[in-house]
Amino acid sequence: MPVEWQPVRQVRTHELVLQSIEEQVFAGKLRAGDRLPPERELAPVFGVSRSALREALRVLETIGVLVAQPGRGPDSGARIVRNPDDALGRLLRLHFALGSYSLHDVMEARVALERASFAAAAAHASGADLDAAGEIVQRMSREGIEPEEFNELDTEFHVKVASSSGNALTSTLTAAVRESVRPLILRALEDVDDWPAAQAHLNRQHTEMLRLVRAGRGAEAADLAEQHIRGFHGTLVDEDRPGAAE
Repeated sequence: MPVEWQPVRQVRTHELVLQSIEEQVFAGKLRAGDRLPPERELAPVFGVSRSALREALRVLETIGVLVAQPGRGPDSGARIVRNPDDALGRLLRLHFALGSYSLHDVMEARVALERASFAAAAAHASGADLDAAGEIVQRMSREGIEPEEFNELDTEFHVKVASSSGNALTSTLTAAVRESVRPLILRALEDVDDWPAAQAHLNRQHTEMLRLVRAGRGAEAADLAEQHIRGFHGTLVDEDRPGAAE
């Protein structure tokens, strides 16, 4: 009977370390706040070199589930954390820049997420959250504000509404998607023919969206949020289509 050979999966050493740590997290044996043993103790346990262990830890730090503090004090070493916002935003920005997602895909994701955010915020947002969102709108309304600061505050406003919705995952995804297109939106703001007029128009929409949320009119707030996104973000999608500049 002929021997049936099976292909062997090639795995780099640090991937095996990652898999082992992930299994401990999935099993509930590693939780946020837990510290990993020092490298000099952990590497022999895994049976790997300290360089392979460090590579695995760097991957975990990049995806926002671990923070490494160098040194020898009580706070040194690697600790499991929950920090998905910055990590997801960074990864999504890179994939967007590499062309993994089209502008149209990003816009449709924004529409779906922010419709849900504004509708839920109308039902669940606290007065303090809405006051904070209102302060952001006031700062965006200042005369003479430059597009760069406006864009930062615009992102902050949409993320604040999402975070007030009561859904942490929606908030994180909204922040990641909005952050991924922030540089592109900034360039578009800088290129508008009449920046003061564009600023005033966008702020009227921000003010009205917030008013509808305060009034508990979630469906209307969601509709206006979609109109707001498609109105400006939509122009970027149109410009990105083949032949748009011809």
